Amino acid sequence: MILKVNASLLIVNMKKISYLLIFMFFFSCTSNTIFEKPEDLIPKDTMSLLVQEMMIASSAKYIKNKNLERKINYMPLVFDLFKIDSIRFQSSNLYYMTKIDDYQGIFESAKVSLEAKKTIFDAIKTTKDSLRTDSINNINKIKIPFDTITKNLKEKNLLDLKNLKPKF
Repeated sequence: MILKVNASLLIVNMKKISYLLIFMFFFSCTSNTIFEKPEDLIPKDTMSLLVQEMMIASSAKYIKNKNLERKINYMPLVFDLFKIDSIRFQSSNLYYMTKIDDYQGIFESAKVSLEAKKTIFDAIKTTKDSLRTDSINNINKIKIPFDTITKNLKEKNLLDLKNLKPKF
């Protein structure tokens, strides 16, 4: 009988200990760490523009440039454009990462702006392609037979087929 009572007390104590451990586990996993605001914090709107440019620069890394080169790191150019250094960006980025709502807002704003730019560039590309297609179609409509050209040249004594010799 004493054994049964001790066993039941042991089970009750084990349940309490396991609940306590689970409770401690859940509260230890939440991070309430918010870093100090850096002295040279980049404002949210500038940070959003910076993130846009960084996304463009990172995607342009594997596209050939005018000199047919690839794998060029454009990030220093982005930092120069905004007149900041990488350390300032890192500290601001780390600060905003601890404030998840602000960080998400920065990236959503950058995404919306990039999508707007993409629609503009797609419209420009479509217009250029249609102009190119129209000009090619217009050229194809105006066909001058080759015989007419040679006949006109013969009449003007500009073309003497017998005296044409290839120059090597």
